[in-house]
Amino acid sequence: MQSFSTRKYVIIGCFIAIALTFTIRLLNLQIIDKTYRISAENNSQHSVTQYPARGLIYDRHGNILVQNQAAYDLRLTPKQLKSFDTLALCQLIGIDKEILIKKIKKAKAYSYRKSSIILKHLSSKRYAFLQEKLYKFPGFYVQARTLRKYPEHCAAHTLGYLNEVSKRHLKDKYYKPGDYIGYSGIEKSYEEELRGKKGRKVFWVDVYNRIKGSYKDGRYDTEAKKGEDIISTIDINLQKYGEKIMANKKGGIVAIEPSTGEILAKVSSPGYDPEMFVGRSLGKNYMKLQKDSLNPLFDRTLMAQYPPGSIFKLVQALIGLQEEVITPKTYFECYNGYHVGRFTMGCHSHHTPLSLVSAIQQSCNSYFAYNFRYILENPKFNSITKGYSEWRKYVKNFGFAQKLGSDLPHELAGNVPDTSYYQRKLRRKKFRSLNIISLSIGQGELLITPLQMANMTAAIANKGYFYTPHIIKAFKSGKKIPEKFLKKNYTGIDSSHFNVVHEGMEKVITGGEGSTGTLAVVPDIRVCGKTGTVQNPHGDDHSVFVAFAPRENPKIALIVYVENGVWGSRYGAPIAGLMIEKYIRGYISESKKAIEKRMLDANLLGTRNDK
Repeated sequence: MQSFSTRKYVIIGCFIAIALTFTIRLLNLQIIDKTYRISAENNSQHSVTQYPARGLIYDRHGNILVQNQAAYDLRLTPKQLKSFDTLALCQLIGIDKEILIKKIKKAKAYSYRKSSIILKHLSSKRYAFLQEKLYKFPGFYVQARTLRKYPEHCAAHTLGYLNEVSKRHLKDKYYKPGDYIGYSGIEKSYEEELRGKKGRKVFWVDVYNRIKGSYKDGRYDTEAKKGEDIISTIDINLQKYGEKIMANKKGGIVAIEPSTGEILAKVSSPGYDPEMFVGRSLGKNYMKLQKDSLNPLFDRTLMAQYPPGSIFKLVQALIGLQEEVITPKTYFECYNGYHVGRFTMGCHSHHTPLSLVSAIQQSCNSYFAYNFRYILENPKFNSITKGYSEWRKYVKNFGFAQKLGSDLPHELAGNVPDTSYYQRKLRRKKFRSLNIISLSIGQGELLITPLQMANMTAAIANKGYFYTPHIIKAFKSGKKIPEKFLKKNYTGIDSSHFNVVHEGMEKVITGGEGSTGTLAVVPDIRVCGKTGTVQNPHGDDHSVFVAFAPRENPKIALIVYVENGVWGSRYGAPIAGLMIEKYIRGYISESKKAIEKRMLDANLLGTRNDK
C-alpha cells in the first residue's frame, strides 16, 4: 500500500515537471525570446536605404556645373525570391533571360539575405512600367537614387566622375556594394562633403512584397541628409572658351587668380564630355576613350611633366638678382650662342650686348647661361655642388620638384634633380656648370607640370609669393575652406627684384623689334609675358607662353602649353592674349578677331590612329 502511494506521487511529480517544462518553454518562446516574432515581422517588412541627393557644384559666379537627375536600380533580396515569370521581367527591364539568370545567381552567391543590384540606372519611363507590375516578382524592388548631369558639357577633368565602389572602398563602412563614389576631380577631392548622409525607411509589405505602409509609423526611419553644395573657383565662360580654342590641339591651359590662388580655368586637351561617364554607358565610353591614341583621359594640366623651356629664364633672373651675381644693369654678349671652348649652346640672332630687360624681351640663351654659371660659381658657396644645392632651394620655393598640394587629385611633382643625380650620371662627385648648362634655359632634366608653371607665374605677378592653387571657393553651407589655401607661400626672392623682371616681360609683348610675344597684346591692358620654345626629340617643338595681366594689381596669371606648336610666339602667345581679354573684358575685340579665327581653325593633331 505504501509502495503504491509512493509511485503515485512520483507519477504526479513527473506530469507536473513535464507541464512546467512546456509552460516555461512556451513562455520563453512567446514572451521572453523575440526571435520568432522578429523573424515573422522581418518577413512582413522591407527596409530601404534612402540615398541623399549629392551636393551640387557651381562655378564662381553661381552657374551650375553639376546637378542631379533621377535614376532607379532594380535590386534583389534572394531570401524573398519566389517563382516568377522571368520572360515577363526581362521584357519590362529590357535585358536577355540568360543575363538575368546569371545576375540572380551572382546575387545568391554574394548573400542570401542582403540585397544586390540586378540592373542599374533604369530610366524614369521604364521604372514607371515596372513599378505597376513589381508585385508579381517577389524579392525584387526598386531603389531610387540620383545620377549626375552636366549642363555645360565641359571641364570633365576638373569636375571628375562617379563610379561604383570597389572592394577597397568597402573598408569605409559608409559604402555598400553598388554604391557610387567620386573617382577623380572635385568629385573625388570632396567626396565626403558631396555624398551627404544616408537615411533609412522601413515599410510593411504583404505576401506579394507590395508596400502597405510605414512600419510602426516611421519610428525606425532616419532621414537622408543632402550633400554639401560646392562653389568652385572655375569661371565657366573662360573654361569653355579655353576648351574651344584648344580643340584639335594637344596641351593645356591653367589660369589662376594671383591674389587668391583660385584656379579660373583648367583645360586639358584633348578632353571629353563629362556626360559620357553617366549611366550604363560609362564602362563602354571609358574603354573607348582609353583606346583613343590621343589619350583624352590623361589630365595634362596635372600629370604631364614637360621641360619648361625659356619661361624658366624668369626664375633664373630672379635667383641671379637675389644672389647678387647680376644687377638690372649687368650686360652679357651673345654671338649666336653661349660658347665655351668647342661647346656652343645656340641662340637666335639679335643685337649684343644685352641688359637683363633686353635678355628677357629677346629670350637670349647666352645671357641666362652666364647668369646660371655665376650663380653656381658664386665664391660664397665654395663649390659648384653647394652652389647648385642653393640654387635648387630657390627653385623649390617656386613650387617645383614637389606636389603643390592643391585640392585636385593625381597631381605629379615634376623633377629638378639633386646633386646626387648628377654625381651618379657623371660618375664623379664634382661637376662643372657646363655639364648642366641646359638647365639655364629650362631644358635638360627639368620637368614641370602646367599647374606648377601657372603657379610660378602667379608668384612672379605677386612679386614673391603665391597661394596654393585650389579649386574650392566656398561651401554654400558656410563651412570654411581648408586653411592652407589662405596662407601665403614665399619664394625667398626680395620683392624689389620683380620690377625689372616685370619690365622685361611687358616688353616681350610691346617692345617692338626682337620681342617674341607681340601676338599676346591686348588693347589698353598691360600684359606681362614670356615665350618658350621647348625642344622635342619626337617631333615639332612645343609652344609655351606664360603671362599675367594687368601689370598692376593682376587679375589673371596663366600658362598655355601647346604640344608641337613649334614656337612660343606661334600658338602660346596668341592664345594667352585671347584668354586674358576674354576673362578681363568678357569678349574679344575686333582687332583680335583675325588672330582668334586662326587659333580656332588651327589643327595640330594630324591623322588620328584610334584602335
